[in-house]
Amino acid sequence: MRIIIAGAGDVGFHLAKLLAYESHDINIIDMDDDRLQYISSHLDVHTTKGNSTSYKVLEDAQVSKADLLIAVTESETANITTSIIGKHLGAKKTIARVTNTEYIQRKDILDLKEIGIDEVISPESLAAKEIKRLLKENALTDTFDFEKGLLSLVGILIDDESELKDKSLVETAYLNPDHSFITVAILRGEETIIPHGADKFQINDHAYFVCQPDGVDRVLDLAGKQRESIKNVMILGGSKIGIQAARQLSKKYNIKLIEQDREKCFELADMLQNTMIINGDGRDVELLKEEGIDEMDAFIAVTGNSETNMISSLVAKNHKVPKTISLVENMDYIHLSQNIGVDTMINKKLIAASFIFRYIRKGQVLNMTTIHGVDAEILEFEVKEGSKILEAELRNLDFPHSALIGGVIRGGKGITARGNFMFEPKDRVVVLSKPECIRKVEGYFK
Repeated sequence: MRIIIAGAGDVGFHLAKLLAYESHDINIIDMDDDRLQYISSHLDVHTTKGNSTSYKVLEDAQVSKADLLIAVTESETANITTSIIGKHLGAKKTIARVTNTEYIQRKDILDLKEIGIDEVISPESLAAKEIKRLLKENALTDTFDFEKGLLSLVGILIDDESELKDKSLVETAYLNPDHSFITVAILRGEETIIPHGADKFQINDHAYFVCQPDGVDRVLDLAGKQRESIKNVMILGGSKIGIQAARQLSKKYNIKLIEQDREKCFELADMLQNTMIINGDGRDVELLKEEGIDEMDAFIAVTGNSETNMISSLVAKNHKVPKTISLVENMDYIHLSQNIGVDTMINKKLIAASFIFRYIRKGQVLNMTTIHGVDAEILEFEVKEGSKILEAELRNLDFPHSALIGGVIRGGKGITARGNFMFEPKDRVVVLSKPECIRKVEGYFK
């Protein structure tokens, strides 16, 4: 596929990195020489210097031959203009990054395809949805359901309370006698481990499992954690993400939102009828105490300052808040959550890049998600007649070492697949795969 990406910032770079593993023909347009040079030295892609809203620049990038044009610069106006011009010059499909959520909320009225934009994405909207998903379980660092929970991906932190601590996968087999879960990934520092028998769990590891419905409780037991419902949520920051998160979460939880700007608080009070708005500095520990930080089940920090978000989340954790989520701008901070104590750090640009990657793959996989900080994708495939995966038992398939089959949904039931498992047509298979071997994994399901 021939893909042009307008914008060599964090979204463009991470997206290009994901797509480069797939042998796509990628051209990145940007006006910043340093950004383009950095990308050229790290990825096998073409670059074009210039303004993506220029006819000439787009023609030089051969937009007329593009299967997909993705406009993800920092400017919403430039992204919309680039998509419209690119479509006019012959790009088959266009995607534009926007900040105004009305483009997404009013799709029924705004027919953007008519003017040349096939899809719009809002990193802020995607981040708010991600926060809502992460709040499903306060004892888990991450969770994602396949087929309404027939299989679930769950993440836990290995600490002193965990029975898994310092044990290898082989040594923990007796803790999973009914095979209700399988370990699919371990995040240790910045290293993503696709675990096999001899790999050991260590303190401060983030471990990820694919579980049958009863396996989720078993994993929580082994981690020494208890399921508790979330009722009270405190949000720090009246940013676009904070506003959207409050709107979505107030339908289910009691929400308090703290914002430092007094004038903005009045606006928020009008916009968010079901949310308690508090004017104050979220870094003020006394203020947090006065507003009941000790009674909160979750704390979400989404100000425009990453350091403020991390520090305030640590304060919340120090006050025994079970679930903390912190928004960070620097992607390198994502891995810090393991070491400093914040449950989950999210980056809206990383979420946006992953969403676009999933959009491009739509049709090839049934479902796809990412785990924050983990260098791997979770994919769901359907087994077709004649697929390579039908040829032998799982242990004899020579499945890529950098990928792991977590489970299978068959006949309305979730199954964790062991070595002697035989696949059948119409099975829905959940796979964790590092980006570089996704294409090889796909070969087993064609």
